[in-house]
Amino acid sequence: MNYEIKDCIDAGTEYCPCSLSETGDCILCSHLQGKDFCDCTNWKGVCIFQEYDWNNNKAKTLRKVSLSKIINKEILDENLVCFTILCTHKLVQELSIPGSFIFVRNPKSNGYFDSPISIMETLPEENLVKIVIELKGVKTKSINLLEENDNMAIKGPYWNGVLGLKNINKCKDGISLLIAGGIGMAPMIPVMRKLYSSGNKIVVVIDKSNYKNIYTKKYLEMCNADIIECTLLANSDLSIEAKEIIKQYENKVNLIYCSVTDILISKILEFSDDNVNFACCNNAKMCCGEGVCGACSIRYAGHIVKKMCKVQIDPRYIFKGRRLL
Repeated sequence: MNYEIKDCIDAGTEYCPCSLSETGDCILCSHLQGKDFCDCTNWKGVCIFQEYDWNNNKAKTLRKVSLSKIINKEILDENLVCFTILCTHKLVQELSIPGSFIFVRNPKSNGYFDSPISIMETLPEENLVKIVIELKGVKTKSINLLEENDNMAIKGPYWNGVLGLKNINKCKDGISLLIAGGIGMAPMIPVMRKLYSSGNKIVVVIDKSNYKNIYTKKYLEMCNADIIECTLLANSDLSIEAKEIIKQYENKVNLIYCSVTDILISKILEFSDDNVNFACCNNAKMCCGEGVCGACSIRYAGHIVKKMCKVQIDPRYIFKGRRLL
């Protein structure tokens, strides 16, 4: 692939057209960008402009906040907590695809305390959702004050927690290499289960970082994953061990998926073969999730701005032409 294919994660859903349509900032629709001609890219079977017209020339309703009961709270490690939450059946189903996340907070706090948290597991038959939270700041520590049988404020569903979803969906009956570290082990689980259900052999490279154990080990065992433990980063570069593992597998696998920090993703992209399908976690700073606040925006050469809470692209274009200043 020598050109960028850009998509919108919300296109064709009940949340489209969104607030961006009202200001000429729609990601896909040329009419809603202020142009006079139809040049829709990655058509989802629904005309966004027509939906906008049918909705009286305004955006659809935003995602709503609901209160959901905490069924279980488990301490996985120091500063690492797993919550099992009872949600509506519809929401659980909507969160059952790779890349799903929600905004959560303590109901006693206001909207400024919303924290974007990736989904680790959904149990649709029981209407349960599992999330893992790393306690780092004011937002996550306020959530940790909640106990079993308390209510948690949840806003969702959101789906752009993984970039390169098309590469994941097309991988079948091969070998997939997953690389994860620290808190990134949790959002890796839905990706791994999707790949495993498509007949792929799973090889997982894990960097436990500061954790004592691999807290997702039971999920790895459920997918019969080969587990390789190693340190991924050394002296601001990929470790020698990590490079050897990638070289060993890159000509055998149908996908490399990374659930690590941006610096590691960029290093792995630079080191790996360009012909290997690639996907990764979305490390953009999420605040509103609707493309409005600008916290997730990344600026590129040519005055291009990508709202990463909505834009779905191949990970190889995350860093290409990216402005750091």
